[in-house]
Amino acid sequence: MAGFFAQLKAGLTKTRQNFVEKIEQVFTGRKKIDEELYEELEEVLIRSDVGVNTSFELVERLRKEVKQRKLSDPSELTQVLQELIAELLGEEEPLNFAKQGPSIILVVGVNGVGKTTTIGKLANRLKKDGKRVMMAAGDTFRAAAIDQLEVWGERCGVEVIKQREGADPAAVAYDAVQAAKSRNIDVVLVDTAGRLHNKVNLMEELRKVKRVIEREIPGAPQEVLLVLDATTGQNALQQAKLFQEVAGVTGIALTKLDGTAKGGVVLGIQGETRIPVKWIGIGEGMEDLRPFVPKDFAEALFGRPDEEGEF
Repeated sequence: MAGFFAQLKAGLTKTRQNFVEKIEQVFTGRKKIDEELYEELEEVLIRSDVGVNTSFELVERLRKEVKQRKLSDPSELTQVLQELIAELLGEEEPLNFAKQGPSIILVVGVNGVGKTTTIGKLANRLKKDGKRVMMAAGDTFRAAAIDQLEVWGERCGVEVIKQREGADPAAVAYDAVQAAKSRNIDVVLVDTAGRLHNKVNLMEELRKVKRVIEREIPGAPQEVLLVLDATTGQNALQQAKLFQEVAGVTGIALTKLDGTAKGGVVLGIQGETRIPVKWIGIGEGMEDLRPFVPKDFAEALFGRPDEEGEF
């Protein structure tokens, strides 16, 4: 895990420069904690993709902590803010699984965020954890999505249930559920269409898929996992709000955190939607999708290179 923490720390370098270093500039060189400091901090947070409401919330919490702890030195505020961010992100929330029978994880998100790749990496991870995994190619409107999922299936040795391009996604979900029940599968990862040009159609499609799954396995899906691309910043936050309304999202997988300056969006997503980030992607490799540990993220975000300049 130490190796992954170092990788996370390195991957957050651009976000750290865009976020933490600008925050520290607000705190450095000041002799007192005043209203001007709070206003500048608020502006830096908003510009760092944290989101307006979450930025206000963090600054208000900081004000209270300053009063309660009777702080007067601005240099003490970085540590306090790190604690508040860790608190905002909450505790680690693992995926939910059924106690008996197959667990269904419905994976949603717009095209281009790395949804199909995330499904493949998650299938690989769950299989390594000892679970019997199946994938369902429910994004039937994009032939490439079906092909891509099949490639992932071959790579990690997981069966893919599919139909022809343009087939009813709910029919694919039905086939997958039936196959999972007959073959004693533990987890089914269901891909879905990522079109957003017509919200009503998307909503109805997802509702139909969920309805079919629920009918065949009461209590399923156990998770509706939304895949977001961290590099899109505020767009990711808007997508989270939309899919929360449309699909009843239970968790988020945030991809492409490495190399982006917009990692602050993690705070905005958590603060404004209260949907827990459950998985993060910080690399291209098969193993680079990992469970999100809020405490580690906060530490890595505020971390510093060692004296030799390496993490």
